[in-house]
Amino acid sequence: MIQFENVALRRGDKVLLENASYTIHPGQKWGLIGRNGAGKSSLFGLLTGSFTEDAGTLSIPRDWVLAHMRQEVSSFSDHALDYVLLGDAEYIELKNQLAHFESRASKSDFSDADSENWSKALERFEAIDGYRAETKAAKLLSGLGFSESDNQRKVSEFSGGWRIRLNLAQALMCRSDLLLLDEPTNHLDLEACVWLEQWLNEYPGTLIIISHDRDFLDQVISHVASFENKKIISYTGNYSEYEKQRAERLALQQQAFEKQQASVAHMEDFIRRFKAKASKAKQAQSRVKALEKLERISPAHVDSPFTFGFKPAPESYSALVQIDQGDLGYIGSDKKDSTTILKRVSLEIQPEARIGLLGRNGAGKSTLLKSIVGAISVLQGERRESDRLTLGYFAQSQMDVLDINADAMTQFRRLDPKAQEAELRRFLGSFDFKDDKVFEPIHAFSGGEKARLALALIVWQQPNLLVLDEPTNHLDLEMCHALTMALQNYTGAVLLVSHDRHLIKNTVDQLLLVEDGGVKAYEHSIEDYLAASLKPVGVKDKKAAKSVAAPKMAVARKQTAAERKETAPLRKTIRETEKQIEKLQKKLVKTEKELTDPALYESEQGKQKQIELSKAVQGLRAEISELEEQWLAASDALEKSA
Repeated sequence: MIQFENVALRRGDKVLLENASYTIHPGQKWGLIGRNGAGKSSLFGLLTGSFTEDAGTLSIPRDWVLAHMRQEVSSFSDHALDYVLLGDAEYIELKNQLAHFESRASKSDFSDADSENWSKALERFEAIDGYRAETKAAKLLSGLGFSESDNQRKVSEFSGGWRIRLNLAQALMCRSDLLLLDEPTNHLDLEACVWLEQWLNEYPGTLIIISHDRDFLDQVISHVASFENKKIISYTGNYSEYEKQRAERLALQQQAFEKQQASVAHMEDFIRRFKAKASKAKQAQSRVKALEKLERISPAHVDSPFTFGFKPAPESYSALVQIDQGDLGYIGSDKKDSTTILKRVSLEIQPEARIGLLGRNGAGKSTLLKSIVGAISVLQGERRESDRLTLGYFAQSQMDVLDINADAMTQFRRLDPKAQEAELRRFLGSFDFKDDKVFEPIHAFSGGEKARLALALIVWQQPNLLVLDEPTNHLDLEMCHALTMALQNYTGAVLLVSHDRHLIKNTVDQLLLVEDGGVKAYEHSIEDYLAASLKPVGVKDKKAAKSVAAPKMAVARKQTAAERKETAPLRKTIRETEKQIEKLQKKLVKTEKELTDPALYESEQGKQKQIELSKAVQGLRAEISELEEQWLAASDALEKSA
């Protein structure tokens, strides 16, 4: 087992852990939870031996084989399959030994000892299933989204995101006792995320994982180690169970804190009143000592550091973007040849649309997004945009647009020279860029901080169409939650591509499937889509794969259909109530605007009109309040039935 005993960990002047103690037993699957900078990756550094603890002891069984997912590629000249095979160091060593013995077997100096060692190497090679290692590596690549032809491509030919996938495959290739994964779902699509869940559920060793994807964690982990106030607090269960247990613990902690504060206040008041009196001095002094010995309970700091939200989106009364019979793709560098990815696409983005895009990597999702935002031209057909369009586009490479030599404040001043520093400080503070952080050079920021800043720049521009391509990569769980909440309250249109199922399920109400060179509405749930596209782990051929996946698909579809039928009246009530509320809110805004007309207060007739408008406002507010109660009741009922 892995044991932390009173471990202290510092990085520079920052204290990450103090007197941290917890135990990980063989075969357990742990999720590391904590804000960016809390020390999760540094803890991985301890486990891999990159550096040592500053105090206390960390013990790991000496015979354990450790595998971890690296963030940098170690070799660019290897073919993808060979690169993945490097993850099994013993396989590589034995393969080289066998090749060496085979090359020397016919030579006169080949001794009996050589023959015996060759025999032992063969036995061990068979024991580790070495003859099937290439097949195993190919299955890992397939599960993570690589095509068969990719296996023989050089590592240097892949983009950064695909190289990270190769590092993940290499870590999975290792026959390890302990597997460390740091944000493995970054750069994965939905299908690869679910395949990885399956693989990890079958993994027999000990797993420690850092991830911002709560649905992924729910499916994989059995324990949580949470970084809280420079300590590690252990919880049993998946991420959802952790949330419940932590909320209960913090509630009890808050009660104990409030009770202790009352006791402290009483003792301090006694000391203040009687310390100078000879008759009470001894008792007062005993209370001073009691206060000194008292271990203060920390208040339950449960507030997120992120408090941002979107301002009301500029109104538009027609489609924000339209594509009619569009062929979408790329024009060659010579501006003559073109490559068509999607054909005859017709799509309208209405002012309050909330759309999620589904489809495998390479199907054309990013091509569609780039065509919608105008980053690439439509090859055939027509693209039109509203003159009221205000676009906010977060691309997967969005962090590259930041000037890394500038600071956050400079970036915003370039965007909006008229903005006041106090206003910019408040806004940046809502993204947890506070005090001197706004003047630090961006090149010193972590990946998560850069992603937050890129999002903040988009939010500041007050878009009415928000196009997000994998926005949660590099964000921690707190920020992912804050983004989900902000998107729920956003009044503009949303077009989202994400591997984060929780984000999709909580922010969009329409799904489009990009598949086979086209785009079509997807009428089923995201669970249906994943069940239909799932690659079972360890299945040997396509026919067997279908036999495994088909029953799961049928059950999932049947269950989903039954659930949708049962909850249809509730969902209809919610939709209709939302429409009524929206209609009344628009009427309320219009009526309140009329009340601001100065002419109403200049004549008796105007005063009468003002009274009527005031009554109308009160009536509208009461009606909206009643409808909101109905909407809340229906939403609660729908949630309980889920």
